[in-house]
Amino acid sequence: MTLITPTRLSDGRELIYFDAHESSATRHRDAAATRDARELPARGPAGTARYDALTGEWIAVAAHRQSRTHLPPADQCPLCPTTPSNLSEIPASDYEVVVFENRFSSFGPDLGDLPAAPAWGTTTTAYGRCEVVAFDSAHEGSFGSLQPERARTVIDAWAQRTEALSAMPGIRQVFCFENRGADIGVTLLHPHGQIYAYPFIPPRAATLAGKAAEFFEASDGRQTLMGHALAAERQSGERMVIEGEHFSAFVPFAARWPLEVHLVPHRQVADIAGLTGEERDELTTVYLELLGRLDALYPTPTPYIAAWQQAPVDAALRPASYLHLQLTSPRRAADKLKFLAGSEAAMGAFINDTTPEKVADALRSASPATARKDQA
Repeated sequence: MTLITPTRLSDGRELIYFDAHESSATRHRDAAATRDARELPARGPAGTARYDALTGEWIAVAAHRQSRTHLPPADQCPLCPTTPSNLSEIPASDYEVVVFENRFSSFGPDLGDLPAAPAWGTTTTAYGRCEVVAFDSAHEGSFGSLQPERARTVIDAWAQRTEALSAMPGIRQVFCFENRGADIGVTLLHPHGQIYAYPFIPPRAATLAGKAAEFFEASDGRQTLMGHALAAERQSGERMVIEGEHFSAFVPFAARWPLEVHLVPHRQVADIAGLTGEERDELTTVYLELLGRLDALYPTPTPYIAAWQQAPVDAALRPASYLHLQLTSPRRAADKLKFLAGSEAAMGAFINDTTPEKVADALRSASPATARKDQA
């Protein structure tokens, strides 16, 4: 069982320790040992959100993020445990997994509802919340380099935060994700991910939820769209990468990116919080294997975005929505990246330089054990 210990940083931001061991949790309950000794200035006001009437989308304006930390040396890392010479964001001498409110937040900390009938020129507060998830106290790595026990604790942290953030006023979508690699735009080498709690349903999530609802209604509530796709992929086997008891991973039939894999539970569940203990156990194993296979494709670690597509908070959309991970990478060869050109960036019409079937075959043939050894 994961033990949860909440506290506050000196500027009032919430920080939560997630521990698999009672000894660690006991240390984190010691207020003196985990007190934030920094005298941080008061948090500034939230950013703004502007409505794009041409697309119906909300755009966050967060100019204060220009001053955020960028690739600091190891002895100045804000995600490492605090030492006398480095008073970091985590005021403890060691930790397992930590979640805290982002100091350079794109959304929040104010909570509230966006205008119900926005028009051209509408500007409002960028309500919501952004959190950082530090996967481990080690300075370098990623989710794929974690030991299984630590990875399992991260999954529990995602589940707890998904449930807590979904219950906050005005939140309509919770998004857990990890950016890995400088080519993706990572600004901290420390193994970490983020959680965004949006005051709206983002465009990609809205599209997925809309198509899922259409399919669900057409089947009179008997079948989900992702469940249908999963069954077809498992029957075909052509694009399957991993098949477990509770989870399967496959390259999608219409993959957009040179490397793209969907990791899907066999049971329809709306979000990570809805997974059972057994499902979370297998997710730990399958996810680590999948990342190991991805890294085994080339001599160097592969940059990626690991995006958990969860159901919107709206109760009406949850029965049709289906939790899944979208793991994507722009890497199309050992020394080449795919950049979004005119068709993709301007029109949203993707052109894939590889075939899903060849990518699936390469991932099946890759050796995850070798990759994890290289990461260590």
